[in-house]
Amino acid sequence: MKQSRFTEERIIAILREHEAGSKTGDVCRKHGISSATFYKWKAKYGGLDVSEARRLKILTDENAKLKKRKRCFEVTFLMMS
Repeated sequence: MKQSRFTEERIIAILREHEAGSKTGDVCRKHGISSATFYKWKAKYGGLDVSEARRLKILTDENAKLKKRKRCFEVTFLMMS
């Protein structure tokens, strides 16, 4: 998966800038992002603090590792039976 140019802290700062009264188009132009990206971030990180966003990232990564491990075990099990 492609790594983002923006950290969770920076994403939340951009969202807060919008919440402070800046227009969506102005915020997107200033930071070089599309409006689709902005709204995707708003759906994912809207209302979160930086610490909560970090925790979300950790849990998401851990969940992906567990799903990968589960698929590996399933394949191994199918090959053994």
